[in-house]
Amino acid sequence: MKIGWRQVLIGVFGVPALALLVGWSGLIGVGASSGHWAVTDWFLHWVMRNSVRTAALSVTAPPLDDPALLPPAAGHYEIGCAMCHGSPVRDPVAVVPHMLPAPPDLAPVISTWTDEQLFQIVRHGVRFTGMPAWPTQVRPDEVWAMVAFLRALPNLDAARYYELSGLYQPPMEGEVDDLPLTCESCHSQRRLTSHSIVPSLAGRSEAYLLESLKAYANGQRASGIMQVAIGSLTEDTFAELARYYASQQRSQRTEVSAETELVDRGRSIAENGRAKDKIPACLSCHEKPGANPVYPKLAGLSQPYIERQLKLFVEGVRGGTSYSHLMLEVAKNLEEDDIAAVAAYFAQRDN
Repeated sequence: MKIGWRQVLIGVFGVPALALLVGWSGLIGVGASSGHWAVTDWFLHWVMRNSVRTAALSVTAPPLDDPALLPPAAGHYEIGCAMCHGSPVRDPVAVVPHMLPAPPDLAPVISTWTDEQLFQIVRHGVRFTGMPAWPTQVRPDEVWAMVAFLRALPNLDAARYYELSGLYQPPMEGEVDDLPLTCESCHSQRRLTSHSIVPSLAGRSEAYLLESLKAYANGQRASGIMQVAIGSLTEDTFAELARYYASQQRSQRTEVSAETELVDRGRSIAENGRAKDKIPACLSCHEKPGANPVYPKLAGLSQPYIERQLKLFVEGVRGGTSYSHLMLEVAKNLEEDDIAAVAAYFAQRDN
């Protein structure tokens, strides 16, 4: 059959007009109670899987076998994900089965996705579902930590889940039991080691802690984990938290094993800087008696944490206090070896 211009025009204008008419009529139901037709459910999931597979082709997963990745991700999962997907210690909230589509139990389906595909889903979310994007798009390091946790999730029993997430631990002597769960579940000193990517807050400047919490709240310092953790807190609570952690005495530093040569190189940069590369001495601001209290104390922070923060400065995505722009300028001239050396030096420094 020969198709003429009349048929083409009808197709070009008539089909969209008919679709608009059907949409305007209200005949297409949008209620979640009726569910999808089987073919609709299949088609939506088929499109979703194909979309994620294609988007993940440009992603390469880093090594995810570092145990330090799991605790912060586990804490975030408990407060941001378990309400819909459940966990080894609790079922999803009662309303979840009535969502369309209902969020799946993740343990049986994790193995059907690659690490790169999980990264794509966690970072960008899924349209037309309740799956949100990661709260900030400039912290892929946090998303990879969540991928590492999801990969471990199917094999976690309740005890291990409690251990990783820091949930419901009774306070030890000197600790308080009325801090928000999301603070002590990650920052309790008994949970931190020399390999932690979560910082020790004990004994840090009250001014710095307060300004950092405000920066997380208003988006000046990007962290999907922290933005969710403090999302329900008020500025009055920020002040209380800053005062509490600043008053804590830091636990005895866990012995840090770092190469002497690396530490010595870091000491040289910290004490003298490197003028030819426009790198000032770290100790001209940090740890300096009488210095601006908004400059953070670095001594005793873990080497992985310091390295991660310096790399964020190098990438230009690390915000924070009103003085963070100073570090953005310094970081432009830091090499990867410099970062490792400075982190190793401050991790073993006592004060």
